[in-house]
Amino acid sequence: MPNHDPPSDLQVQERFSFSRATAGSRAPNTKPNTPTLHQSFSFDDLNISSPLLAALSRMSIRTPTEIQVACIPPLLSGRDCIGNAKTGSGKTIAFALPILQKLSEDPYGIFALVLTPTRELAFQISDQFAVLGAGLSIRTAVIVGGMDMMTQALELDNRPHVVVATPGRIVDHLRSSSGEWSLSRIKFLVLDEADRLLTPTFSPELSYLFDVLPKERQTCLFTATLTPSIDKLAEVPPRPGKQKPFIHRMNANIETVVTLNQNFVLVPSHVRETYLYHLLCNPPELAASLRQLVQPPPTIIFCTKPRTAAYLTSLLKTLSIRSTALHSRLTQRERLTSLSLFRSSVIPVLVSTDVGARGLDIEDVAMVINWDLPNEPEEYTHRVGRTARAGKAGIAISFVTEKDEERVLKIESRIGTKLAEMILPEGKVLEKLTSVSTAKRLANMELHDSDFGKREEIHNIKKQKRRADMDVIL
Repeated sequence: MPNHDPPSDLQVQERFSFSRATAGSRAPNTKPNTPTLHQSFSFDDLNISSPLLAALSRMSIRTPTEIQVACIPPLLSGRDCIGNAKTGSGKTIAFALPILQKLSEDPYGIFALVLTPTRELAFQISDQFAVLGAGLSIRTAVIVGGMDMMTQALELDNRPHVVVATPGRIVDHLRSSSGEWSLSRIKFLVLDEADRLLTPTFSPELSYLFDVLPKERQTCLFTATLTPSIDKLAEVPPRPGKQKPFIHRMNANIETVVTLNQNFVLVPSHVRETYLYHLLCNPPELAASLRQLVQPPPTIIFCTKPRTAAYLTSLLKTLSIRSTALHSRLTQRERLTSLSLFRSSVIPVLVSTDVGARGLDIEDVAMVINWDLPNEPEEYTHRVGRTARAGKAGIAISFVTEKDEERVLKIESRIGTKLAEMILPEGKVLEKLTSVSTAKRLANMELHDSDFGKREEIHNIKKQKRRADMDVIL
């Protein structure tokens, strides 16, 4: 049986084939004296071309963020890059602009491959490339699971300039391709949410991709969370004749932004639903003030399991709170529809598993509620990062049951700050206990009568088949 442990750091370093670059090398048209982080600067100072400056202006983006100032010049100069910045800090633009600028100088075939851990993030990244590259006639393709393989194959046959993909689906296409297209001339490989991609979950697919991608390419890793695997990768000595990648780390040790109000509520596990209902009907003053015309204010509720997300969505609908679900047991069309309804404020509450925690940029999310705490403390950072974005305020509230003390301590250690306890009026909360209990029974009955169990079974079969297919490859 093949070994599915993730590639060692040395193997990853070898396969990334970090490109040779001298400290003084510059891309064509690069101006000298690129501004440092403490200087006042603009995108023009970063040597961004006129068409891209115009696209940024149309998007009302005029001042580069720290991650953009740090990473754009080395990427334009041909260096590889590891970029670490908080959620909502503009990481996508930090790698999209250099890719588009270099592509405009020599446009041909599939120029860049961007890998993401989730389908929703892939669509969002593709949209940003499309908007930024509109004046350059850039063609993009999104290659993710849950969509028609034949349609995607036709898109790849047309050789889009930028392919944004989840690892599993792009590997499926590479294995089934008859040579109509290839990734042999890729100039850029981007791993977005690299901390999630460099885990055992994606190890077989990444190993396959590293073997087929050209060695002479630029490689970029971007992440809001520095994990030990990324730290070790950054510290590994380069191969002879190769320069280490440019590395940008966050200046602050605190992973969450100062405009985020972080709280926890001690909740007995058997009445969590009643506390959730009270919180949505009586949001904290901060959340309510952010969107006064909406009740409840735009809220994302995070839970660990798809079944829990489906159950909570049904429960809230029964209680006349408009909500929609986002989890892996939904079809891709259903997932995109849920996101669209939430983004447009048609539905104020999104109940999501961690597929919605990574990189999604949704404006004006006032409140994030952790129905249950994540299994890994770094996932907390990604969840609460859906609110308090781009300098705006937001509030995060975590339900803490009698089993969660250790998880809270790990989260506080990770983010470098203490969560504040929020006290809800128990008497008023429990006034709705009877109606919520009735809704719980109805939601459980609906889940039992639905095809959710069948979807779980199909998902498990597909997962086993993919693993078996990768066993054959490796």
